[in-house]
Amino acid sequence: MAAEGSSIRLRVLDAVTDGTLKQLDLDKLLEVLLERSRELLAVDTVTVLLVDRGGTQLVAKATSGLEEEVFQGVRVPVGKGFAGRVAQLREPVQIEHVDPSTVVNPLLWEHGLRVLLGVPMIAEGELTGVLHVGSTTRRRFTDDEVDALQLVADRLAVAVYVDRSRSERAAATMLQESLLPSRLPSTDGWELAARYVPGAESGVGGDWYDVFELPGDRIGVVIGDVVGNGLRAAVVMGRLRSALRAYALEYLDPAQVLGKLDRKASYFEHNTMATVAYAIIDTATHRMSLAVAGHLPPVLAVPGEEAGFASVHVGPPIGFDLGTAGRRSAAVDVPPGTLIVLYTDGLVERREQDLDVGLERLRQTVSPMGPEEACVRIMATMVGDRPATDDIALVAIRHSG
Repeated sequence: MAAEGSSIRLRVLDAVTDGTLKQLDLDKLLEVLLERSRELLAVDTVTVLLVDRGGTQLVAKATSGLEEEVFQGVRVPVGKGFAGRVAQLREPVQIEHVDPSTVVNPLLWEHGLRVLLGVPMIAEGELTGVLHVGSTTRRRFTDDEVDALQLVADRLAVAVYVDRSRSERAAATMLQESLLPSRLPSTDGWELAARYVPGAESGVGGDWYDVFELPGDRIGVVIGDVVGNGLRAAVVMGRLRSALRAYALEYLDPAQVLGKLDRKASYFEHNTMATVAYAIIDTATHRMSLAVAGHLPPVLAVPGEEAGFASVHVGPPIGFDLGTAGRRSAAVDVPPGTLIVLYTDGLVERREQDLDVGLERLRQTVSPMGPEEACVRIMATMVGDRPATDDIALVAIRHSG
């Protein structure tokens, strides 16, 4: 009996370590390993359910022997029924009674399954899904068979984790690129330039900038940073960006716009926080109205004066209803020759130095000059030949007169 158990573990180990599997994409890998598992364990069905983005449901991704699960988009809440219990406990579960009292998916008992064995799929400490097998004949899965199925689940978990990470990075990059302005507005007497660089460690995240023309000879300028990184932060960033643009058309005061954005984020974007600075430049009066929600204030360089940070009230970040006490705007004169620089914290924050050191270094770098020249000088000074660990977004605006 021990020899038989050892034999099945070795055969499964050979199956999951087959070098040819490295050449397969995720869908083909699932197909091959599920077929092999079905044969090696002598079962009637093998199914993989993956955890959805919200982490609350398992969705049928691939199967051998019970294709309807995938065709019908079967979903099982984590913590409910057989597969949901495996996901919640993160340990193997075996049941010998398949009916509505033990499983959520009716297809399992409708196809005459008598026993089920499920194991969790975990990679890098993250639950990616559940792998389960079923048999239409009465049997008891041995400890060796449980271990063998876990070997398959571990191999699939790594493949799913890598595929999702790669897909999320690609999707986040595409989303980020699609949401950044393809061109900056061209307005007489005002020049603009910008930069965006994803973090070397965090990858694409929730940093963004936006510049758009508004009715009445006005320009809207936004710089923001959603807490977190990856696809989720990029998606939230996209929604906040779109909402802010809509509010910008309805309200003249940047503080009102940020107030509406805060209400929207607090209600719809649960557990999300973002810092945002929003400025409206009136090109006729040469004045800027500015409101800041938890963000670092812009740098202003006025000809004949030392560069300094805009004198503006920094309200609480967007999200969690933190701005219920109200938000305030500040009016700033922008005489000809003035350079305005908005940025995200990735430009000035470094692990080995205090934030104030980075801010002072930036302030000393900024002086009245063309916006493109300013971007070049700022990036050369603040980043240089060392990759930034966090995203960097930078916008420079000059009133050329």
